[in-house]
Amino acid sequence: MLVNATRMLKEAHEGHYAVGHFNINNLEWTKAILLEAEAQKSPVILGVSEGAAKYMGGFKVVAAMVKALDEGLGITVPVALHLDHGSYNGVKSCIEAGFTSVMFDGSALPFEENIAKTKELVQLAHDKGLSIEAEVGAIGGTEDGITADGEVADPEECKKIVALGVDFLAAGIGNIHGIYPKDWTGLKIDALQAIQKATGGIPLVLHGGTGIPDDQIKAAIQGGMSKINVNTDCQLVFAEATIKYCAAGKADPTADNKEKGYDPRKLLKPGFEAIRAKVKEKMELFGSVGKAA
Repeated sequence: MLVNATRMLKEAHEGHYAVGHFNINNLEWTKAILLEAEAQKSPVILGVSEGAAKYMGGFKVVAAMVKALDEGLGITVPVALHLDHGSYNGVKSCIEAGFTSVMFDGSALPFEENIAKTKELVQLAHDKGLSIEAEVGAIGGTEDGITADGEVADPEECKKIVALGVDFLAAGIGNIHGIYPKDWTGLKIDALQAIQKATGGIPLVLHGGTGIPDDQIKAAIQGGMSKINVNTDCQLVFAEATIKYCAAGKADPTADNKEKGYDPRKLLKPGFEAIRAKVKEKMELFGSVGKAA
């Protein structure tokens, strides 16, 4: 059931759990996440970066694929199709393509420009019934060409962005994209508390959900993080399962392979199942299991 993310995140915030945002990269990714969300009776957000959308054929292709899978698989739980770290033009394109939720990442811009563009895009998104996420305090690492060192957002800047009418806010609290370095000092929970207080209780978003210790994830959820983004975790388990399958010789077309293990439906199955297992694990950690029952 395709919806925007406003209601699901408001309910998560009030219920002190988080909805998982899982990035999709192809049909296998999308199908695995949708089926597991349905199995766990959990709301879910399918995140799409601009780079992944380009790889899959464009925003319209992605929107059509997700809508068709949602209907074809008989998914009954709330599903939001969300642009992740969108540019100004990317947000506009996704609004027209049929996404149900968008993120405008203006964190790398001068703050006043971030304000101006966010204000415009909030109006456009809401006019079409989409939810919209903004960002203050750039998330560490690199995502679609935007690189940052893991800043801590200024609570006053967060307050100003929220006043524009955004539905949820990505606020940096020392988190980073990708694999966390050994010298990472952890989430700044005190900064999270200050941001939540300044923003009046809006649902907050934790990007870079891979590699954060479970106890810090739980503390962040209690502090107001209602949407947690996961991408690298799924990439790692997909790669590991696929490599193991190939290393066992199951995909070798020159071997005595009567099972035709090189058939892509068989070749991709271990990775598909690994993603489902990881999504289940994260939904249990985030506390969203059963919330769409």
